[in-house]
Amino acid sequence: MKSNIARTVAALAVGSLLAMASGGVAAAAPAGGRGTSSTEAAAAQVLQLRDDLTRVAYAGDVAATKDALAKLSPLLGDVAAGKRYVVQVDAQVKAADSKVRSDETSRILADPTATPRQLPPLPNVGALLPKLPPPLSVVSDLLTTLLNAVTGLLGSLLSALPIPLPVPALPLPGVPALPVPGVPALPVPIPPVK
Repeated sequence: MKSNIARTVAALAVGSLLAMASGGVAAAAPAGGRGTSSTEAAAAQVLQLRDDLTRVAYAGDVAATKDALAKLSPLLGDVAAGKRYVVQVDAQVKAADSKVRSDETSRILADPTATPRQLPPLPNVGALLPKLPPPLSVVSDLLTTLLNAVTGLLGSLLSALPIPLPVPALPLPGVPALPVPGVPALPVPIPPVK
């Protein structure tokens, strides 16, 4: 009788120990949310769409900017929801903030006479970006803030240094251009050896 009770207690102890150990393994996640294929897939898509949006916006192409925003917004919604992509909570919050800015920019582009809503400022402004060309100057502040927000999201997804935006170089006022020395045409003759 005593041995049956001892076996039962031992079995329960071993069972609970195994349950706790396997539960700890199942709950373990990579540090910083990096390394999962879901996080990497989301980051790759966000990076591609952010770069596409930057290129078309700075080219002044309104229709392509609308298309890029239409592709970016649902992806930001998926990342914010955390269902399709498994990401850390801070990345979900940044994706939700980026989605709000993307939707507002799309709304203003669809109806340029609409009054933009006042959105809360970003805690970390990020890079100072140049103003957009005239067709998109109406949404320049919204769009540059969106680009900074998406760049912050990429930093959270990749836990890496900020990824630069493909923004065109700006001329600095009052700074003369550097002279470029003449470059010889190829093939360059080899000087004689003495």
